[in-house]
Amino acid sequence: MKITLLEHTPNPEKLVAVAAKTCYSPDDIGDIHQHLTDSVATKFIEKLMKLGHESPLEHCVFTFGVDGISRACSHQLVRHRMASYSQKSQRYVGENDYDAVYPPSIIENNELYWLYDNALEAIGETYDRLQKGLIELGRTKEQACEDARYILPNCCTTNIAVTMNARELLHFFSQRCCMRAQWEIRELADQMLTECRKVAPILFKNAGPDCITGKGCGEGKMSCGKPRKELLV
Repeated sequence: MKITLLEHTPNPEKLVAVAAKTCYSPDDIGDIHQHLTDSVATKFIEKLMKLGHESPLEHCVFTFGVDGISRACSHQLVRHRMASYSQKSQRYVGENDYDAVYPPSIIENNELYWLYDNALEAIGETYDRLQKGLIELGRTKEQACEDARYILPNCCTTNIAVTMNARELLHFFSQRCCMRAQWEIRELADQMLTECRKVAPILFKNAGPDCITGKGCGEGKMSCGKPRKELLV
């Protein structure tokens, strides 16, 4: 997979601090913005995070380009509804010679890899035959693609643009950076967190699963018992 931070709110940490200070100041918002220094903004954000006052984080947004994840992973991703998505269409884009995600557990076993790889090759050949047959029956290329796509597997790769605000990202990281999350979406979340920390290190300093944020594991008896200390900064 390839994760690219395409765009983000300029100076996101200062914006969050300005929005938060507006709640406690009689001054005009423009004056707050003009006179707020980076050091004061940093201290104010740290205080906000300790208090759990997270609504000001909704003012800054981050847009990612996500390439090469499986459809299975994208189905999990779009369950996070406080976000905007634009995904590659299998109706308008043909999947001839489609790429696929191979789970590590299958790659590690020669017999399972052979079964998986051969099944994908057979599906690809079937897709091509279905698409060609539908076109020969008078369907347009678009119509052929939209019906032939039903044979495609969940491992078929896709590209998707994702926009989330900082508050939703913190929730996303708490759920998907967890070791209980499936390996692919966990890798996606880890890479997104890395990109966020490059442009907003204070906002995302303590981001990650509950086991490292001081909230305690929310998985109960299903806890893995392995806090992801490598995510701490």
